[in-house]
Amino acid sequence: MQQHTGTVTRGINNIYTVVEEDASYLCRIKGKQLTSVTNEYNPLAVGDRVSYVVTGTREGLILDRLERQNCFQRWNVKGNSNQTVVANMDMIVCVCSADSPPFRPRFIDRVIACSIGVEVMLVMNKSDILLTEDEFERFALYNKLGYTIRGVSALTGDGLDEFVALLKGKTVAFIGQSGVGKSTLINRILSVEQKIGEISEKYNRGRHTTNYSLMIDGPDFTLVDTPGVREILVPHGDPQRIAESFPEFVEPSKKCAFAHCLHNEEPDCEVKRLLEEGLIHPDRYDSYLRMLASLGVKGPEWMGKSDQSRERYRNMDKHEQEEY
Repeated sequence: MQQHTGTVTRGINNIYTVVEEDASYLCRIKGKQLTSVTNEYNPLAVGDRVSYVVTGTREGLILDRLERQNCFQRWNVKGNSNQTVVANMDMIVCVCSADSPPFRPRFIDRVIACSIGVEVMLVMNKSDILLTEDEFERFALYNKLGYTIRGVSALTGDGLDEFVALLKGKTVAFIGQSGVGKSTLINRILSVEQKIGEISEKYNRGRHTTNYSLMIDGPDFTLVDTPGVREILVPHGDPQRIAESFPEFVEPSKKCAFAHCLHNEEPDCEVKRLLEEGLIHPDRYDSYLRMLASLGVKGPEWMGKSDQSRERYRNMDKHEQEEY
């Protein structure tokens, strides 16, 4: 049979929609496993390029996954392995909100660390709700670090034209917590009807409404809506890659005493010296240490944290601790 090459645009229960030009096929993996893929939670993700053969009317079998150019990957605790959410994107758009759910910069830090080899843009939805002075300073810091940031309101339409202009000619995945308004933004931009969920009043977090990733064609760009999550764990692997996801560490790390310094317990660390001088944001550094903790490569649990922070953590309930 003739082999074809197409793009995965959706995957549900091991059935994948593969699109080639104007034709789409519902495909399964031949033999149920891809021999070239090992130690991964899912063999295929939306955006993957695959080789396949047609076996019937709009049906086919996937033979192999082609090499990925980039991906958004996170650690899946249940599967005890890395899970790729999307692949081969031109950009990851991290959607956050000013309130309901509240602005959580450490979530953004983890999104950046999960974006492997791909540009990240940060979009503040619900921008009609004012941030506190500290929140605004923290969000503006990302712009100083080189990230494109935008404020939009899916409710009023403010800022959408400028945001959409940045998507032209690109394939873009929206990533964010449940309730931040990813699907609402896509509805507004593309005039489609994705499910929209209400906010959980108990924990001020969104309820899951999109339960699988879906690629949607726009007029001159392509969007991928992904399931909202309450938290994201960075993928397990080389801890050096986590450090590299912090732009403010890159140049200073060249002056560290050790070539592969993790800026944790090592002596003569230039990153820690700049931290002590107030030239690196302490919350960003704490965020970094927590990512190392999830890989099992950091020192004491509360390294870098004050007594006041430790006491605040102990007084939180389980769900608040997950977000902290």
